[in-house]
Amino acid sequence: MTQGPHLVDAMKRAWDEGHAIFPIDQRLPAAAKRALIRAVQPTRIIEANGETTLPEGVPAEPGDAVVIATSGSSGLPKAVIHTHASLLASARATSQRLAATSDDVWLACLPVSHIGGLSVVTRSLLTGSRVIVQAKFTVEGYEDAVREGATLVSLVHTALSRVDASLYRTVLLGGSTAPESLPINVVTTYGMTETGSGVVYDRRPLDGVDIKIQDDDILVRGAMLMRGYRNAPSTIDADGWLHTGDIGRVSSDGQLQVAGRRGDLIISGGENVWPEPVERVLMTMKTVRDCAVVGLPDSEWGKRVVALLETDDAVEMPLESVRAVVKEHLPAYMAPREVRFGKVPRTASGKIQRHLIVEALSGSPHD
Repeated sequence: MTQGPHLVDAMKRAWDEGHAIFPIDQRLPAAAKRALIRAVQPTRIIEANGETTLPEGVPAEPGDAVVIATSGSSGLPKAVIHTHASLLASARATSQRLAATSDDVWLACLPVSHIGGLSVVTRSLLTGSRVIVQAKFTVEGYEDAVREGATLVSLVHTALSRVDASLYRTVLLGGSTAPESLPINVVTTYGMTETGSGVVYDRRPLDGVDIKIQDDDILVRGAMLMRGYRNAPSTIDADGWLHTGDIGRVSSDGQLQVAGRRGDLIISGGENVWPEPVERVLMTMKTVRDCAVVGLPDSEWGKRVVALLETDDAVEMPLESVRAVVKEHLPAYMAPREVRFGKVPRTASGKIQRHLIVEALSGSPHD
């Protein structure tokens, strides 16, 4: 079943019958789909040409609305459970912050198999606003939706870089670290599958969202949090705080500043190197389309900083030139000690799959 109005109709029918839904990414290879189905254990599969009952499936609990896989940016996805109540809390908080009214129309062009795309659809259904659902993001579809009345859209950075943001009243940007310079109508978001979509807009928590820092870890609490996982222990503690696995701090004026995933931190020569600041600098280079920074084992430095660059026409740049650009903005220890060239693997929601990069580069002669 491809993404479109008929998929939304199928979702509505499932909810009316008291079921929870699990949208699966149709771009996955067959083996990956089978692995996800084994992990999630649905009771029925609905396809465009019929239905299949799975006797080994595990029913959802009353009140469950959605089971959705995490992005899998660091490995095997977890199956997150959201209730009708948590989806409604998310829809209300986000719509209130955006001052969305019944006159607004959402464009859903991100995959509904990920929370960034699905939340656009559920937000529209729960608030009664119109939604235009497209099979995938295209520049032409983005522009056509404006002519159909679309005013709000959620995008990832790679899509935003290809379009005129001013065509929409508001553009939500999520999925990865945002560039420093953005159009005035673009709202950066922080959130994850477990939070039901973004819970921090332009570094400020939505109403009803609590943020605290504990041992540098970002903790989130609010009515829009998941109920738990179907295939893993919950990361919500007894006091209702979700332990995100992200590192950050809250400034004196209440803004959340995210450093990155704890597992992404590179300790090189005893210095802490976060990939995101280095990536922001690298993206200022004219020929760089996309980039990712990872740490690889090194006998001298413990971990050496390695940059993977995706460039126009596969142009390769000397290491010293890349290091010089980074050192203009950041401490010298954050400058890459090695540069590779190739396509940056990302999830459908735009997150860098660093584990795949590390696996691909682990055979480096420097190791």
